[in-house]
Amino acid sequence: MKPDRQLAKYLANLGYGSRKEMEAAIRAGRVTGAGDDLHFDGEPLDPSPGMVLMMNKPAGFTCSRADQGRLVYELLPPRFLQRTPPLSTVGRLDADTTGLLLFTDDGKLLHGLISPKSSTGKTYEATLARPLEGHEAELFASGTLVLRGEEKPLLPARLEVTGDRTARLTITEGRYHQVRRMFAAAGNHVESLHRARFGALELGTLGQGSWRLLSEQEVSSFF
Repeated sequence: MKPDRQLAKYLANLGYGSRKEMEAAIRAGRVTGAGDDLHFDGEPLDPSPGMVLMMNKPAGFTCSRADQGRLVYELLPPRFLQRTPPLSTVGRLDADTTGLLLFTDDGKLLHGLISPKSSTGKTYEATLARPLEGHEAELFASGTLVLRGEEKPLLPARLEVTGDRTARLTITEGRYHQVRRMFAAAGNHVESLHRARFGALELGTLGQGSWRLLSEQEVSSFF
């Protein structure tokens, strides 16, 4: 087992408590096991820094730590908010948007995934206020669409019509309210929006409001 001070610092960085509290926990026998098989109060330790998890975000929760109201972080174990380095969302979904949301404490991975140079596809399922008119797929794929208040055209995006007022849209950028603004530019309004896919990742059977850790293989799929 690691020397007590080193182990206490490690546990504190994982968010289990202050360093002094962790030193007391170690003396009390609450930390058991050895090497990579450590347990705290009988439960396996949380992953080391570099953790990535996926949540099925429900409506009504925001991704900012500073906003008032319900925050996505409330759906995670409270100690996750005390981790060093901190756990952050990979980009944001607005309060009304549901679906696949990633979190990580790996700053390099986070910036790589949200960078304008990233080509990671993100697929959204949209329900619209009015029927699609038929010109939207060509407009979104053109690479010439400029959103209101901006000057730089959007990168080409792929639209799949799934119903009279429903569609799946895959984008490789992450501009502010991009999907909603794209449909607004096409003369429509998004009534509901759900992110179904991020890169090769899909929610699968993950329930709304639930989360799970990603495997190393899943994380490597981003690259």
